[in-house]
Amino acid sequence: MTAQGAAIAVLLISFLVMIFLRFPVAYAVALSSLLCMAYQGINFSVLCQYMVKGISSFSLMAVPFFITMGVLMGAGGISSKLIDLANACVGWMTGGMAMVNIVASYFFGGISGSASADTASLGSILIPMMVDQGYDDDFSTAVTITSSCEGLLVPPSHNMVIYATAAGGLSVGSLFLAGYLPGALLAVSLMVGSYIISKRRNYPKGDKFSLKVLLKQLLISFWALAAVIIVVFGVVFGWFTATESAAIAVIYSLIVSVFIYRGVTWKGVWKILDTCVDTLSIVLILIATSSVFGYCLTLLHVPSLAANFITGITSNKIIIALLLNLVLLILGCIMDMAPIILIATPILLPIATGIGIHPIQFGIMMVLNCGIGLLTPPVGAVLFIGSAVGRCKMEKVVKATLPFYLCMIAVLLLLTFIPEISMLLPNLLGGK
Repeated sequence: MTAQGAAIAVLLISFLVMIFLRFPVAYAVALSSLLCMAYQGINFSVLCQYMVKGISSFSLMAVPFFITMGVLMGAGGISSKLIDLANACVGWMTGGMAMVNIVASYFFGGISGSASADTASLGSILIPMMVDQGYDDDFSTAVTITSSCEGLLVPPSHNMVIYATAAGGLSVGSLFLAGYLPGALLAVSLMVGSYIISKRRNYPKGDKFSLKVLLKQLLISFWALAAVIIVVFGVVFGWFTATESAAIAVIYSLIVSVFIYRGVTWKGVWKILDTCVDTLSIVLILIATSSVFGYCLTLLHVPSLAANFITGITSNKIIIALLLNLVLLILGCIMDMAPIILIATPILLPIATGIGIHPIQFGIMMVLNCGIGLLTPPVGAVLFIGSAVGRCKMEKVVKATLPFYLCMIAVLLLLTFIPEISMLLPNLLGGK
């Protein structure tokens, strides 16, 4: 084995061993990078330099603001308002509450940008409500966790900001625009699956459709939905950067949550900020350590080796695209989303662009793949949260989720082979 091959083995094998031993991912990334550098005789000061470099980014400042905005709005009493709005839109259909769950996730995802927040917030309200109306608990939980992945695609998603940075400074505005149609397609796909199951199991319908009720709920929910308009349109039309829009959205969310919806007191704001600091510390440590890991990968030419390996298996672009999805799905089963984006993007993005996949389209593919991983054992964080919130055995939830997995995979394949779904809005509106 060459010195380069041995160094790659030290880096990747030590990382995988620590992952399977359930080390915190940030520690696994940092320690495997440290071992690789020690093996190559690289001065450890480089590790500190790249950790600082990894988080010294103006674009990344948007991440803490978006997380804070999501937590503020989530705690500000908007969950029930968005559920009422979704109910006015689709509650009249067969399996009405399942449809409400899916549509509410689309609305709420545009505010929280987090599948975990969606599951915890909406799930705590909707799962008991669905069970009381005659829906099975495993079905209710499965609908909740799968629909929560819409929030990863619908802007503002802080994972999109992380991907934009990892991909070398892509337009955040274009990524935001690119997520709307895939998010809507995922919602429709899940609704079709829910309708078929609801029809077979005789799940109930809700109240009849009323335009008056819909308009009333739109007015009530306006203040919540306006936060998304401020962020997305502000970035897309170049009024301010993603970081500036996120900061403005935090101030707006604070005003709405405290003074308009009155779901949070000033005392509660400090508790929310405390929660945000805990979340941000995890994200920033991951970004810092992943920067060192990326340095090691680049130094050892792993991206080009990976590209040569995959193209050596086949030159068929369709099979290569499927292999990229398979790799991301497998990674999603054993790692959280942020480290996958930070570690896999420098390796897989050049392969994707080499077969004609646009970096923005690949970002949407990566986020959805990672979202499916959040629902998959053994490291499915959203699966664990949903099972706990729904008080349902995980085995039952996994079984009930299988039809929805198929819906999500179908959407993933469409996004892979029909680039227009992801690229239509960025091409039309040209996000900056």
